[in-house]
Amino acid sequence: MRILLINPPNCGRSIPEERFGIESIKQIFRGEPLCLEVLAGNLRDHDVSILDLKADTRTFDKALSDFAPDMVGFTAVTCEANTVLELARRTKEICGAVVAVGGVHASSDPGFFNVYGAVDYVVAGLGKKSFQKLVRALEKGQDSASIPGVAKICHEKPISFKKREYSREDLLDHVAPDYGLVAGYRDSYILPTLGLTVGFVCTAFGCPYSCSFCSVGSLTGHRYLTHSADAVVRDISLLPDVPVIRLVDANSFGNPKGSMALCKAIQKSGIAKAFAADARADSVIANPELFSMWKEIGLRTVIVGFEEVSNARLDQMQKQCTVERNREAIRLFHDIGLTVVGDFIVSHDYTPDDFNALEDFIRENSVDLPMLTVLTPLPGTDIYGIMKNEIFITDLDYYTLTNAVVPTKMDEEEFYSRFSRMISSFHANGKV
Repeated sequence: MRILLINPPNCGRSIPEERFGIESIKQIFRGEPLCLEVLAGNLRDHDVSILDLKADTRTFDKALSDFAPDMVGFTAVTCEANTVLELARRTKEICGAVVAVGGVHASSDPGFFNVYGAVDYVVAGLGKKSFQKLVRALEKGQDSASIPGVAKICHEKPISFKKREYSREDLLDHVAPDYGLVAGYRDSYILPTLGLTVGFVCTAFGCPYSCSFCSVGSLTGHRYLTHSADAVVRDISLLPDVPVIRLVDANSFGNPKGSMALCKAIQKSGIAKAFAADARADSVIANPELFSMWKEIGLRTVIVGFEEVSNARLDQMQKQCTVERNREAIRLFHDIGLTVVGDFIVSHDYTPDDFNALEDFIRENSVDLPMLTVLTPLPGTDIYGIMKNEIFITDLDYYTLTNAVVPTKMDEEEFYSRFSRMISSFHANGKV
């Protein structure tokens, strides 16, 4: 089959820009569509192409006409869902290909894509194995109903899935991503501040934690599925000309024993790269020597979800951490010599005092690059159920993590102005 996998364009709308002319809130980093490369790696007996609309200047229509696919697969996060639905409709008009949609939003709210005449199949959760099964079923004219995690769209009927169980078998460790399919876009995947090309390598899927604002854990039934050290080293080696590797994982050090094995495997391989990876504060407190060893083999940056500077708010978010432990973690990271990218969530009910407390924490603890988002009740998260009745903006185009989709406690323009000033101030001096 001819299969076209599509990464949707940068999309989403901005309340602060549209209402108040505030443009500095936009934070766009263009990274490769690893989820599509992973799917493609398991479809090597088919004619597969990847269209990255975040990097490609060609028109969507031309790509469809030139490649003439039998099947088109889209991925989408929540703020891209409306755009993907429109692209799916356009796909049907141009070439009539079978359309499947996967990714975070399809996994969290599959009913959104239950639209007859646009989408044919929804693939929820890890798709490396299940998407291949769907392709094989279509190729052989077989029924897809028996494939766990795959649902066929039925006109005027709710979609249903066969129950899915997750295991390490879903990772298909022996099958590498097809990085070659984005070779033409590689120069677009850079760190803007340093001008260095970045490559993505997956070390694990899922998360054992249940933070109320996050849907990552639910994508694998809260199982934490780690790739083998050999598989990760293999994938890094497939990107020889890429100087910086972003290890994609909710917590790259969540399994200390496995992380140490990977560290030793990279060291043994002689790979010389700079690494950036996600980490929890409690990971470095429990295993500072692990991070020191990773520093020796190239770890330069850790991305840490500190989220809040109030223990009460951290408890509400189910973070299982404290402000005091976050402070200790930052000190340890700096002692080791690592750059700290800190993720913080600004809640809709912030007051000027809350903004002041956040700014003071960031400056007092010398967080190298703070990344600020607005608390957003995304489908598939616990807070979505908790805050559902407060949501007054239901247009998913605004679910970019920079819009308050529930009413703000402060005057709205004042809220966004303060938020914008903090971003501008910190990013002017930030580093990675």
